[in-house]
Parts: sequence; structure tokens; C-alpha cells
Amino acid sequence: MAKLLNNNHLLLSTPPHVRVSASPGRTSFSALRFLSFNCFPSLQQSSSDSDFHGQRIVPQFQFGVKNPRTGSLQASSAQMSLTIGKAQKWWEKGIQPNMREISSAQDLVDSLLSAGEKVVIVDFFSPGCGGCRALHPKICQIAEMNPDVQFLQVNHEEHKSMCYSLNVHVLPFFRFYRGAHGRLCSFSCTNATVKKFKDALAKHTTDRCSLGPPKGLEEKELLALASNKDLSFNYTPNPVQPSPTPALEIIAALQPTPSNLEFPLPYTSKATEDTQQQKVLSTNIGR
Repeated sequence: MAKLLNNNHLLLSTPPHVRVSASPGRTSFSALRFLSFNCFPSLQQSSSDSDFHGQRIVPQFQFGVKNPRTGSLQASSAQMSLTIGKAQKWWEKGIQPNMREISSAQDLVDSLLSAGEKVVIVDFFSPGCGGCRALHPKICQIAEMNPDVQFLQVNHEEHKSMCYSLNVHVLPFFRFYRGAHGRLCSFSCTNATVKKFKDALAKHTTDRCSLGPPKGLEEKELLALASNKDLSFNYTPNPVQPSPTPALEIIAALQPTPSNLEFPLPYTSKATEDTQQQKVLSTNIGR
């Protein structure tokens, strides 16, 4: 092995503790470790100090090429390639086409308004929540069996301020929305109480139609997001239209009050007056 390295002009000094296998084309683990940590000093840095930010580094070595005719190992330039593998996060595993992560408050509002009559489930989770991690595989299975339902994931750690404005303080937490009905229900459940989630899904995915445009978040939630200085979200509340006054109220307002009414005196004709006088005279004579 040392001869192969010298022929390729590699200025390496193998210390006594490095063991090189005598089998052609094989290098012991201690030799690989020595080469990786002495030929590439940057690999000795900790994950927090390096530029790889904790990603796994897999060194791959190639010291020779086997001759297809003779089967012997021919000397070639020693090569080393670094394969940087990105470990998949648990909330990224099993994701279905109808599942996606929310990037901002504006993204959440727009996603709810553009969903139309489709049922939208907002899933609030945290990377450090054990209950969220245990429940995630079942949520992915449910999303696969319900392709017409939109699942929106909200990372509590990345959007903590937004979750506070939406009064989300317990995890895992879910909110169901649909069309003009707006929010249908909200609750927290775990892996042990996932039946609560399935029952709500069966109840609100029944065929029905809600007239009017989608509501999405409630008015007070939109105002809370707009007043949050940590969020770049703007919202202009709709002006409140005065309710029309019923016609009966208008008529009653135009009528005069009883205190202003003037009642006419009773009308008495001349003939009636003469008759009454005669009755009075005849009564007096009879006495």
C-alpha cells in the first residue's frame, strides 16, 4: 500500500498505529480514518464550526483501479470525494401531494381563501413535540386516503409569534376550515386520541355546499395578525355597512306623537239645538 502511495507522489507518512490491509483494493478502517483526518484537516472541525451545519459527511476513497485482464490492482492517483447527505426531518417524511408547509401568515391567509369549497386542515406542530412526531405518520396516511382535503402544516418554532396571535398554545393542534362556513372546528389530539381527528374529518367532508366566498380566518384573527409587529402582514378591515331601516319604523317616525294631536270638538247642528231646548221647556212646564 505504501508503494502505491509513493508511486503516485503522495507525501504521506503512515504512523505505526495505522494498519493497512494486505488484500489488494482494501484499506483498513484505521487507515481511512488517518487519511481523512490528516489529509483533510477541515474534517476535524466540529459540526457547529464547519460549513456543513451538522450534515453528515461520508468520505469515499479510491486508491487503485483493478485491471480487467489480469485482475491485479493498478496504481492510480488517490482520490477522495465528500458526499454531503442531508438528513430528512421527521415532519418531511411521508408527505403527500396534498400536504405542504406554510411559509408565512400571508401564505396561510391566501391558502385558506383560495381553497374554495375544499376542506382545509391546519396542522400546528413543533419539531421538539413528541406527540406531534408520534402522530405524524397517521396524519400522512389519512392525507393519502383523502386526496381532496388540503393539509397545511405550521411549524410552531418557526412561526411562534403567528401561533400566539392565533391563540394556539397546545400541540399538536388542528383547525378545520371550509368555504363560506370559515372555521368548522378546532381541537388538540394525540396518537392515543386520533379517533377525534377521524370523526371530525368524517363529519365535515360530507357533500354540501356553502353559498358565498370563502371566509378563512376570522375577523378578530386577521386583526390580531395585522397588529403583530413581528409579522409582515397587512389587513384592512371591511367597512361596516349600516343596516337598512325597516319601512314600518320609517312610517312610525313620521307620525305625530299623541301630545301634539288636536282633536276637533263634537259638531252640533241648529235643529238639534232647538229640539233640545223644547225638551227642556216641556219638562219645566210639566213640573
